[in-house]
Amino acid sequence: MKTDIEIAQETALWPVLSVAERIGMQPDDLELYGKYKAKISEEYMERIKKNPEGRLILVTAINPTPAGEGKTTVSIGLAQAFGRMGKKAVLALREPSLGPCFGIKGGAAGGGYSQVVPMEELNLHFTGDFHAVTSANNLLAALLDNHIQQGNDLGIDMRQVVWKRCLDMNDRALRNIVIGLGNKADGFVREDHFIITVASEIMAILCLASDGKDLKERLGRIIVAYNLQGKPVTAADLNAVGAMAALLKDAMKPNLIQTLEHTPALVHGGPFANIAHGCNSVRATKAALKMADYVITEAGFGADLGAEKFFDIKCRIGDLKPDAVVLVATVRALKYNGGVPKEELASENLAALERGIVNLEKHIENLQKYGVPIICTLNFFVTDTSAEVDYVRRFCEERNCEFALSEVWAKGGEGGLELARKTLHTLETKESGFHVLYESSLSLKEKIRTVAREIYGAAGVSFTAAAETQLRKLEELGFGEMPVCMAKTQYSLSDDPAKLGRPEHFDITVREVYVAAGAGFIVALTGTVMTMPGLPKKPAAYGIDVNDDGVITGLF
Repeated sequence: MKTDIEIAQETALWPVLSVAERIGMQPDDLELYGKYKAKISEEYMERIKKNPEGRLILVTAINPTPAGEGKTTVSIGLAQAFGRMGKKAVLALREPSLGPCFGIKGGAAGGGYSQVVPMEELNLHFTGDFHAVTSANNLLAALLDNHIQQGNDLGIDMRQVVWKRCLDMNDRALRNIVIGLGNKADGFVREDHFIITVASEIMAILCLASDGKDLKERLGRIIVAYNLQGKPVTAADLNAVGAMAALLKDAMKPNLIQTLEHTPALVHGGPFANIAHGCNSVRATKAALKMADYVITEAGFGADLGAEKFFDIKCRIGDLKPDAVVLVATVRALKYNGGVPKEELASENLAALERGIVNLEKHIENLQKYGVPIICTLNFFVTDTSAEVDYVRRFCEERNCEFALSEVWAKGGEGGLELARKTLHTLETKESGFHVLYESSLSLKEKIRTVAREIYGAAGVSFTAAAETQLRKLEELGFGEMPVCMAKTQYSLSDDPAKLGRPEHFDITVREVYVAAGAGFIVALTGTVMTMPGLPKKPAAYGIDVNDDGVITGLF
């Protein structure tokens, strides 16, 4: 089997204008970034608002394992399968971050014969959206420190500066730093921090803002610090909004590329799901719904993170109603959850499958709480046996879920036809009764407890003294109505990455809470999850190169 990048580079791409023609777009509707990438014009976005909306399908997964699940690959393959069936479908995905691309996870363009292309450009600089977010974030940081240096008219308490700089790279050495060293003209000495760009509130704002006006309003509400009286100091107070919006003007426009089978794909925005809200932009999703009859989107990591935040944050804020959800699992990942080491996953082991399938069971139960019809799909590996596949099929069907085998990695759209047919059958026969998990009127503590108990299966939630104080302050400041964005490890339903399967009798520990006032949600940090990841001992960067002809190798 060829590598992902070899498959992508051997594919004859269509000019993006030809891809756009498939869904009735004209050349003037696009702003070209070379031959194969484009941004969608604001004029087109305005014009399609009167169009009827298509059906919205969310793709999510069980908790990720080293064995691989292939959620993005399934999303792309499903869209390609719809295309093969003559259906008008559009993908709506997130943009990859450079951090995991050079770290351990790799890129986010799918895999095998279900990829979005050009994969090298998508995984690296793409259209510059992440650069714009990074620049806007760090402009605000520079204006904040400059304001303090120039006299601090706002009375900012330097012990309560909460805005952090960002970088789209895994760099643990920047988590905790000291700035302002040197001479008096170099600024005040204080502790500072970096987060990865995808955890920046500006990334969340980009993905939740409905238009330019909403963008500026949200940017203005960003809290950068508190003054000596304990009152919030915002980006608007620093007169930063106009310049930040100027940097983000083009980044607000969704990007159009294609799959290997030339299905249109809107790839826009990229917040992580373990430390942010994990969904592509509301603008791209809503545009796709006006452009196609079927929209396939995905939410990051497992359903306990990505799907929960898609439903309780993105759908709540963006007024979206999903029509169906596809839940991705693999036999290998379920056996891993059942205690089988990675190197032994190729052998049939029904006992381990039975032990590990409880992880899938919990995700099914969680998704059913939102009232959305579920299709379970098994991302097929050649080492899977018929007995293992039949066991998972029976398990899902006994829980009122449609089941389909997915072979999109090896076969592209053809390998997704069974899943596409089951998805269409579900859309035709089952009505979505979507609703959010909790009401906005609940206290912040109760919202956190609801997610922890209902979605993670926790027995309870413990709050550090710092988190208790922060929660009280946020509710006193009037932020109690906001939804919560849980920052948690992706590897377990608990906040301990070592607890696989379906852990029980555990508590979730909330160590820190802060408000993303512009994005419109409260972030609760649990366990040891970091907002600035680090590189592994052998980063993926070691295998990436470019030859004398300018061809990039080693991306995956």
